[in-house]
Amino acid sequence: MSEAENNHAKGLLLTAIGGLALTADIPLIRLASGDQWSIMMARSGLTLAAGLIIWIVWKLASRKAPALVPGRPGLAVAALYGLATICFIGAVYHTSTANLVFILALNSMFAALLSRIFLKEKLRPATFLAMLAMLAGVLIIVGDSIGTGNLFGDLLALASAVLIAGAITISRASGRDMGFAALLAVALPLVVAAAMTAKTGFRIDHPWWIVLNGALVMPLSFYCLATGPRYISGPEVAMFYLLETVLAPVWVWLLFAEAPTRQSLVGGAILILALVAHSLWQLYSGRRRRAASVLRHPA
Repeated sequence: MSEAENNHAKGLLLTAIGGLALTADIPLIRLASGDQWSIMMARSGLTLAAGLIIWIVWKLASRKAPALVPGRPGLAVAALYGLATICFIGAVYHTSTANLVFILALNSMFAALLSRIFLKEKLRPATFLAMLAMLAGVLIIVGDSIGTGNLFGDLLALASAVLIAGAITISRASGRDMGFAALLAVALPLVVAAAMTAKTGFRIDHPWWIVLNGALVMPLSFYCLATGPRYISGPEVAMFYLLETVLAPVWVWLLFAEAPTRQSLVGGAILILALVAHSLWQLYSGRRRRAASVLRHPA
């Protein structure tokens, strides 16, 4: 197997592990059964501690350890991921799991739009059509939430998707390794949650679930999903992010009997189909371009 094939297999394995780990995030938050700020403080504090320990061990073992925060772009990425985490935890408490993960799936389309605006990357017709389809899916989901009390949570999920897209765009523009910047991003929600918990009090009914989440699941997921794109293409990464979109509502349904509404399922199906179709199209067109390049420049 060639080095390129080895790297591709490594990227697929890393991203698959990260995507699967991410599907456990929301169920573990729900199982911990605590108030919003206590959960955010514990989850963020444990993730930050785990990230720092991993980096220190790596730094002591190798000179090739990446920077914790690679310059100003790293600070911007960490700030955006931190704000996205605050919005995400809020959305967990104010809307259904299905609505949350379906709306979060929009981050890839927001990333494409931001890349067009700020990086001057061409927006292809297929991408534009996929964005319209996904927008229609989100409108169906949000429309179902009007008057039900879930609208605020849906808007928090939408804000989280935009913030994640912004972080992805800055990461791509800088070309730097942002794996640990994503981990250190939890410092912002940790500070905010600590300030709020000082006023409201600390309550987590089943803390071991959030310990498992913050100390193991989130660091593993963040690192794998941030490292995988070094070896595989964006469309392939997007496919593994869909694991949370598909599986998280299933785990919550099995554990808490929280069934999605019909409109949420319809809107989510449109989102998933549009994203899968667009990712497959990108993979196909990328392979065609590489094949054409080989034909024009034979070895």
